[in-house]
Amino acid sequence: MAKGEVVHYEISATDVGRAQGFWQGVFGWQFGDSMSPEMDYRMARVSDNAGAALMPGEPGHPHVYLDTPDIEATIAAIRDLGGQSDDKAPVPTHGWFAACKDTEGNEFYIWQADSNAG
Repeated sequence: MAKGEVVHYEISATDVGRAQGFWQGVFGWQFGDSMSPEMDYRMARVSDNAGAALMPGEPGHPHVYLDTPDIEATIAAIRDLGGQSDDKAPVPTHGWFAACKDTEGNEFYIWQADSNAG
């Protein structure tokens, strides 16, 4: 996988079921049942290396996750180059992520797969 490749795309929706019908109809994405009892979070595999998710929330700005082989080095580079990054956080048994902003204030997330996370 290439460094910086889009690996996950989260879409907020006021009506998750309606949004699922839209994305499934347009691209054929097959969403699973909600992964969480606390929140309706439905995921679809888009390719071997990428997925998409639907979740309740205010529409307008999707969350884009970019792959990195070394999340700590990427966090350091973001900060050194004038961007902002939270510390890494685990998604247990899947990997690590961090919320970031570039020098212009654009939000994005970085992701490092790691089955030992958390």
